[in-house]
Amino acid sequence: MSIEIVLRPVEPSDLPIFFLHQCDPDAVTMAAFTAKEPSNRAAFDAFWARIMADESIVIQTILHQGQVAGSVLKYDDDGKPEVSYWLGKEFWGKGIATQALAAFLQIQTLRPIYARAAKDNLASLRVLQKCGFKITGEDRGFANARGQEVAEYTLRLEPAGQG
Repeated sequence: MSIEIVLRPVEPSDLPIFFLHQCDPDAVTMAAFTAKEPSNRAAFDAFWARIMADESIVIQTILHQGQVAGSVLKYDDDGKPEVSYWLGKEFWGKGIATQALAAFLQIQTLRPIYARAAKDNLASLRVLQKCGFKITGEDRGFANARGQEVAEYTLRLEPAGQG
């Protein structure tokens, strides 16, 4: 079943919606690796100004039935391309994240490309695996949202025909 999603460049009017998504306590806990103070609007605005000005970051707004559902992006982490996404809680469980990431990976064709997810974030792991990512290792990092170190999986998407 195909979900109707559209990816487009981020517009300033998307940011208040992204901020509301980021303030949801359930979403923050699930994501684990979040801003130190997700409800700090000034920090949010500074972060988005920085990433939108960085030409090495590819970022798109996810629209579902015309509504801003979230964002998906590629950034470099220690010289390795990595994907990340965030979906508003009201859009969870509908296949939107999987469709959006799959569409984004058609735009962002650099391979290999990497991702990370908290080990207990089963929904995000399913999204990544449905899009072809394979678990390649484990790591631990401090999760601001949980106030403690959290185990995470590292994942990798190989070029077509490899892996």
